[in-house]
Amino acid sequence: MSGHSKWATIKHKKGALDAKRGKIFTKLTREITAAARMGGGDASSNPRLRTAIQSAREQNMPGENIDRAVKKGTGDLEGVSYEEITYEGYGPQGVAMLVQVLTDNKNRTAPEIRMIFAKYGGAMGSAGSVAWIFEKKGLIVVDQSKSSEEVLMEAVLSAGAEDLTSHGEKFEIITSMQSFEAVRQALEKAKITVESGQLTMIPKNMAPVSVEGARTILKLIDSLEDQDDVQNVYANCDIPDEVLAENE
Repeated sequence: MSGHSKWATIKHKKGALDAKRGKIFTKLTREITAAARMGGGDASSNPRLRTAIQSAREQNMPGENIDRAVKKGTGDLEGVSYEEITYEGYGPQGVAMLVQVLTDNKNRTAPEIRMIFAKYGGAMGSAGSVAWIFEKKGLIVVDQSKSSEEVLMEAVLSAGAEDLTSHGEKFEIITSMQSFEAVRQALEKAKITVESGQLTMIPKNMAPVSVEGARTILKLIDSLEDQDDVQNVYANCDIPDEVLAENE
């Protein structure tokens, strides 16, 4: 799963960069509100909300901000109603891409997403054109200073983790959607600190790209993620190691 893990690495690094840019609170607030609106405000019975709140806490979002976002979702406070849409498309060199948005005006968002694709040599696709390439998985990141690989492996594999890989100073754990919560709880029980945990889209197969193609694709991803309504961007590009190093 080296290619898949490369993509997980890129997503983790870009998430850290988003946090530095201050964009992460906006994205997390929308996700908490949408999760509460769709599944209710009780995190114990709403897995999506529980994951969103945990992600917010990992980013040190103040508790009052989290509570306010939940109440907007449940209707206890006035708030904007967001529609959840996934756009599908192709980046340079035929790379498959998914763009998840939460928008209050899809008539504004869709043309903007289409324009960003076109700017970097990509194109929007029809519904179902690339979604089949991706699987929803759990991704948990643990700093290597928090556990040895042996201890970590024993904790997560018994809880149902599918894969454990080492990248730089991080361990990355891939789980199924169903075992994501069990693996997180196993880590808590073993007193292993989780740096981040999220449900994400992992490609089933990877598309090799050139160095220049990879750089253009990452610029496309950056531009998409800078669009206010975009929550997540996923691609099945196998990023060359030298480009990965440029993004460290």
